[in-house]
Amino acid sequence: MTRFWLGGYGPAMEGSAEGIGVLAGDEGREATTLAYRGPVTQTPSPSWLAAHPSLDVVYAALEGDAAVQAFARTGELALTPLGDPVPTGDGVCHLAVSPNGQTLVASCYGDGRVVRFALAADGRLVPAKEDAAAALRAALFGDGDPDAAPATPAGDGIAAVDPYGAAGRASHAHAAAFLPDGRVATTDLGFDLVRFWRLQGPGLVLDQEVVLPRGTGPRHMVVHPSGHLHVVTEYSCEVFTLAAAADGTWDVVSSAPASPIAQIGVDFPAELARSKDGQFLYTALRGSNTIAALRVRGSGEALEPVALADSGVDWPRHHLVYQGKLLVAGQRSDTVTLLDLDERTGAPLGVRHEAQAPAPTSILPLR
Repeated sequence: MTRFWLGGYGPAMEGSAEGIGVLAGDEGREATTLAYRGPVTQTPSPSWLAAHPSLDVVYAALEGDAAVQAFARTGELALTPLGDPVPTGDGVCHLAVSPNGQTLVASCYGDGRVVRFALAADGRLVPAKEDAAAALRAALFGDGDPDAAPATPAGDGIAAVDPYGAAGRASHAHAAAFLPDGRVATTDLGFDLVRFWRLQGPGLVLDQEVVLPRGTGPRHMVVHPSGHLHVVTEYSCEVFTLAAAADGTWDVVSSAPASPIAQIGVDFPAELARSKDGQFLYTALRGSNTIAALRVRGSGEALEPVALADSGVDWPRHHLVYQGKLLVAGQRSDTVTLLDLDERTGAPLGVRHEAQAPAPTSILPLR
């Protein structure tokens, strides 16, 4: 049986999900048997799910509660909390786990924070420790200036600053990706930034920022097997490709429209996913509710839009490529669709199956 954990929005976030759910279908017969099998946790709005690379542990971003929680798989289709929810940041919307299973990075849309957590040997979240030296100074000399801004919590990255200095804009961290050289890339949708970090001590140290054109809104990313970083933009409906120079400095090397007929202000790209062989990328356009396919050119440094197809859902919040097919989560239609993909051209071939599911926002394959 093919099975997936399903994250979604609960009533507090205008959805109907009761917690992490299960989507399952018979192996080889998903097109006719894929169905929602019910919730396995009572968790408020687990809007993004991420897996530990080697343990049967799932991490959920509790977006409405500004927290992250770990769950251990304790049965065929059972998850048990691995500790209490850990406070993170306002509107935490994305989680990324390091390949060695030692670090989790959370991106917070509401306050723009990028937060690093250590992971214990059993996958449990380890809350960041406060600065012992700062605590000692406070104990000896008092709390300092009462009007001063609060200290940045341990584990947080440096707060973003708008490179354009424009009024009325706010930082909105949206996604993170671990890079082959051990650094972490994050997007800031509000400030049009792709930021690069080094892991140092218990926290993050900002290494570099790449500024995208004003108003593009970088959202999600894919690390290509070639080492290139592809970034989809929510506001300008583009995919930017970044590459690292010999000295490790990143820069934009190309950009392409998600689709030649995407409408800025009507379409809002969400997720970006790649085919297993890295030949194609797929992004979903919320608004027209379509899936755009792009071919990867050269050694990964350029993209070419090749196809656009109906996603079969309303507001395609998340999608993934799985065994040559595309699964699409429709946040507003309460459905998940399965689309066939043309192996040669990469084009979506139309909706094969639709399953009812409560406000789905994240699909994660079970081990």
